Amino acid sequence: MFISKLAVTSFLAAALAVSALAQGSTSSSTATQNFLFPPVGLGSTETAQVNVVNIASASSSGTAASCTGSISFAGPTGTVIGKATAFTVGAGQIASVSLPFGTSGFAGTRGEFVATLTRTVTRPSTAPCSLVFSLETFATATGETHILLTNSASEGPVGNGGFGR
Repeated sequence: MFISKLAVTSFLAAALAVSALAQGSTSSSTATQNFLFPPVGLGSTETAQVNVVNIASASSSGTAASCTGSISFAGPTGTVIGKATAFTVGAGQIASVSLPFGTSGFAGTRGEFVATLTRTVTRPSTAPCSLVFSLETFATATGETHILLTNSASEGPVGNGGFGR
């Protein structure tokens, strides 16, 4: 008798759980994903810049592609230089954030920094997002590129679970 009551109770509990899951949820959650570039040196005649582009297209239901996040720079002690700069990019749009040596706070003629790209992810989300990004340093006066670090675009979006494609 005890076992049959336990079985019925277990069955009813399972049925209620499945029913609750079938109802769906209208709540959403927000999380962040971080990409930390390796340390890079910046000379007194240079500017560093992080560039992002959303290579996703609108969804099959017509929802516009959109990625949001921020870009920040930190010095050799981990202290943030300035403040994080927010971005939102639609399909094919590019956003860039620069760090000229003159605003870095570095003493002397050279300093090391780390750039961080933070992507804001809201789940569930129907807006396609697939970021491709780069970090470059270039001569401030001429625009000549000195360093270029990138992630790569490849088949199969990882945009809603990670960076890039």
